[in-house]
Amino acid sequence: MIELKEKIIEEVERQVYTTPKDLAKALHVPEEELAAPVRELMDAHELALSGQGKVTLASTMGYFVGRLELKRGGYFFLRTKEGMQDIFIGAKERNGALDGEEVLVRLKKRQGRGENPEGKVVQILTPGEVRIVGVVHKTKKTAKVLTGDKSMDEVIVRPAKLKGARGGQMVVVRLTNRSIGGRKAEGEVVEVLGREGAPGVDILACARRYGLTAEFNAECKKQAAELTGEALSVEGRLDLRGDKIITIDGADAKDLDDAVSLKRLEGGNWQLGVHIADVSHYVTEGTPLDREAQKRGTSAYLIDQVIPMLPHELSNDLCSLNPGEDKYTLSCIMEISDEGSLVDCEIATSLIKTAHRMTYDDVNCILEGDAALRKQYKDIVDMLEDMNTLAKRMRKRRFDRGSIDFDLNEAEIHLDENGVPDYIGVRARGDSQKLIEEFMLKCNITVAQHFYAMDMPLVYRIHEQPDADKMHELAVFLGNFGIKLRGKDDIQPKDIQVVLNGVEGKPEGNVVNSVTLRSLKKAKYDVRPIAHFGLAADQYCHFTSPIRRYPDLMVHRLVKLVLDKKMRGAVRKRYEELLPDVARVSSEREINAVEAERAVNDMKMAEYMAAHIGEEFDGVVSGVTKFGIFVELENTVEGMVPLAQMEDDYYVYHEKQYCVIGERTAKKITLGDKTRVRAVAASEGKIEFEFVE
Repeated sequence: MIELKEKIIEEVERQVYTTPKDLAKALHVPEEELAAPVRELMDAHELALSGQGKVTLASTMGYFVGRLELKRGGYFFLRTKEGMQDIFIGAKERNGALDGEEVLVRLKKRQGRGENPEGKVVQILTPGEVRIVGVVHKTKKTAKVLTGDKSMDEVIVRPAKLKGARGGQMVVVRLTNRSIGGRKAEGEVVEVLGREGAPGVDILACARRYGLTAEFNAECKKQAAELTGEALSVEGRLDLRGDKIITIDGADAKDLDDAVSLKRLEGGNWQLGVHIADVSHYVTEGTPLDREAQKRGTSAYLIDQVIPMLPHELSNDLCSLNPGEDKYTLSCIMEISDEGSLVDCEIATSLIKTAHRMTYDDVNCILEGDAALRKQYKDIVDMLEDMNTLAKRMRKRRFDRGSIDFDLNEAEIHLDENGVPDYIGVRARGDSQKLIEEFMLKCNITVAQHFYAMDMPLVYRIHEQPDADKMHELAVFLGNFGIKLRGKDDIQPKDIQVVLNGVEGKPEGNVVNSVTLRSLKKAKYDVRPIAHFGLAADQYCHFTSPIRRYPDLMVHRLVKLVLDKKMRGAVRKRYEELLPDVARVSSEREINAVEAERAVNDMKMAEYMAAHIGEEFDGVVSGVTKFGIFVELENTVEGMVPLAQMEDDYYVYHEKQYCVIGERTAKKITLGDKTRVRAVAASEGKIEFEFVE
C-alpha cells in the first residue's frame, strides 16, 4: 500500500491534473484498486480534487499541511512537509490554532509584499484536548489565567470553574473555547500546582506545558498495586543467582534496571553479562499500565524531579534490581575476545540476585586506588578492574570501526532546598560511566543484529546517513578553523571522528562538536533495520532501559515471543502492522521529553544568572545569527549578545562564514572565539550578555 501511494503521488505530480481512469492506466493498475489509496491520500490532504473533478496535488490547489510555529518576534508561520518556504499566518488567520498544532492551511488569493507566502488556517488536524499553564488573576466578576504564552496570553475562567484556585496560584487550565474572531479563549481549572514562586512549582508548570505529569490514573494505580508480592519462580529461566552481578548507577538513582557481570572463560575469552529488568513480565500488552507507558513513551528527568513512564511500585521496587533480592531479568550473555570483539552470544529470560548496588563515584574511586573502598568491596575489586580494562578495549575497537564520540559538556545543575539553583557545572564522566555506556552499547547492538539475522520484527534505533548539503555546509564551517572534512560527498563516521579528534582539548572543541552534531540527522525509532551512522553499526536497538523507555519494553516483548517460538503467523502479522506506529509515537514522545528537559535547564540557568548580573565571565562564541551572538560559559550556561546592543560598530552577519564583521573596524567575531562577557539580564529562560572590552 505504501509503495502504491508513493507511485500515485509521483504520477499525479507528473501529470498535474488527471482522472482516476488515466491514473490507473498510467500505473497499470485496475481503477477499483486505486480507490482506497487515493481516498486515504485525500484524507491526509496530500491529494485534492479540482473544480473539474480531476485529481491533483493538494499543494497545486494551494493547500498545505504542517505545524504552526511561533517565531521569536511573536509571528506565526507554517513549516510545511513539502519543504517549501515557510507560510506566514496572520493573527486573524489562525482560526484558534496554537503553537505546535498540525493544521491545514490554504494560501490567500491576495498575497502581501513580504518575503513569505501568506495563508489562512482552514482546519486544525490535531484538535485534541488543550491544556494551558498560567497564574490566576481575579477580578470582581470573573478571573483570568495569564499564561505568558504569545500564542494565547490569557484564558477567561468563570468563578464556577476555578475549582478553588486562588489569585497568585499557578494552575493548569483545560481549554473549553478557543480564541476565534476576537473572542477571548475560555477554560476551566483542572489542577492547582501551587503558589507562584513556591519551591518546585516552576518545574511542575514547565512539565505540564509539555503534557508531562507524574500522577497515574486510577486504573494504572490499581494494576500497579495488584502486581506487588508475587513469588518468583526459576522455571523456564536461567538461574544466575550464583553469579557475581552488580548494578552501577548514579547515587540518586532509584530505578536500577540494568546490571552487569564478568568472568574469565577457560579458553581465555570473557563472558560479559548484561542483565535487564524484565518489565514486560509485569506490564503486559493492552493493560492500563501498557497503554499509559506507550502514551508517555519515556521518562523525563527535570533536574530534581522525575516524570516516570511507569509508577514507582514498578520502577523503584518490583523491577528495580536492588541488592540481595531475586529479580526477573532478560540477560544478554556475550562471549568477548581479549581484544574486545564479540565471539558468541545467548539471549535468555533469567533470574538474578545482585551482590552490590554500586555508584559511579565509588567505582571511580576504587579504580583510582581508594584503599577504604577497595577493602569494603574486596569481593568485586578484581572484576571491576577487569571490566574497566575490557571496556577500554571494546571502546577502542568501536572507534577503530568508525563510531563517533561527541565529547560534549553536559550541565550539572544543583538546586537548594527552596528549588533555587546554587551551582552549575560540568557533569563528570569517569571510567565507570564509560564502562557502563560501553557494555550497554554492546548489548543493544548484539540484540539488534541477532534478531535481524533471524529476520524477526523489531523496533530499531536508527541514525540515517547525513544529507550531502549539510555536509558541504559543515565543510565550510570547519574551513574557518583550518579543518578539512574528508569525504563530504560520501561521508563516513570515521571522517567525522577525525575532525573531533583534531579539536580535542582545544578552545573551539565544544563548538565544533556541537555544530557537527547539529549537522547530522537525529536518531529515531523505526521498523527498518537502517544502519546507525553515529555508532557505525549495521543494526542497533534499545534493549537496556525498559523501565524508562517504551521501545525497550516493546523489544523485550518481541524477544520473548521469539524465544518462545511464537513469532509467526497471525502474531507476526499483527506486530508488523503495530510496530510502525509504536516507533513513530516513541520518537515523538522522546522529542517532547528532551524539549521539556531543555526548557527546565534553560529556566534554571537564567534564574542562576539573575543572581550574577554585572559579573564577568570567560566564554566561547557558540553561535552566530543575524540577530545576535551566543556565548557559552565554562559551566555550560549560554547567553546572547544582541547585535543591536553592540555600539562600537555596525556588524554585518555572514551566514556562510558563521561570523559577523564590523563595517567600520572590520572586526570579526566568529564561532569558537574566546571572549569575556558581562551578565546584563536574565529571565524567562533567556540570558543576555555584553562583551567586555
